[in-house]
Amino acid sequence: MKLKSKHEIGFVRESARIVAEVLSLIGSRAKPGVTTKELDVLAEELIRSRKAEPAFKGYGRKDNPFPATLCTSIDEEVVHGIPGGRVLKEGDILSVDVGVRKNGYYGDGARSFRIGKVSGEKERLLRVTEESLQKGIKQAVVGNHIEDISHAIQQHVESHGFSVVRDLVGHGVGKQLHEEPSVPNFGGPGKGPAIENGMTLAIEPMVNAGSWEVRFLADGWTVVTLDGEPSAHFEHTIAVIDGKPEILTQ
Repeated sequence: MKLKSKHEIGFVRESARIVAEVLSLIGSRAKPGVTTKELDVLAEELIRSRKAEPAFKGYGRKDNPFPATLCTSIDEEVVHGIPGGRVLKEGDILSVDVGVRKNGYYGDGARSFRIGKVSGEKERLLRVTEESLQKGIKQAVVGNHIEDISHAIQQHVESHGFSVVRDLVGHGVGKQLHEEPSVPNFGGPGKGPAIENGMTLAIEPMVNAGSWEVRFLADGWTVVTLDGEPSAHFEHTIAVIDGKPEILTQ
């Protein structure tokens, strides 16, 4: 686990700011009738215009690298959906995850978008998932432990009748896209590594309307809910500075 200097956090912040720009752009363009591939092209153009690189493109195993800039996951797709010809339709939840690398440092973030008007249950799922992220971030203070973040997320989600995915977790971020420590979305207070100044963390609740169980599709990337119920995903990269969390993907 590598703690960052304020100088290094500045580099993470620069990449994270581009992540925020991409998610803002996608939010303005994600509408019924648009394909996920069209959104992916827009995202890559924006990232490269900032003299940065898409962090996900080519990531993973050599025999099956991720082929796109964005992860675009719709409804029962939890994470790592591959952009393509699928057309967004009214009532979908579109979860978009994006990573950026600039000056050797990474930023990572995700948001779930309403495509047109969504059902009341999907609206509640989106609201609770985003709230759980904010509650988790508030626990990222010196004196707490990593699973204080996890516990706050889990408690909020489960109090509303939803479930947190257990097979996928948040993580440290810096010179690598995925660094120690792991940041689960479930756990007990006071457990895990102590939170320290200089930590840069990607906190990312993945919340299912039904069971927490998931499975991988044949493409080796797309993760879907086992019961076919919808899922939502929100993520911020944060830094712990002067004892408190600062959200870098704003």
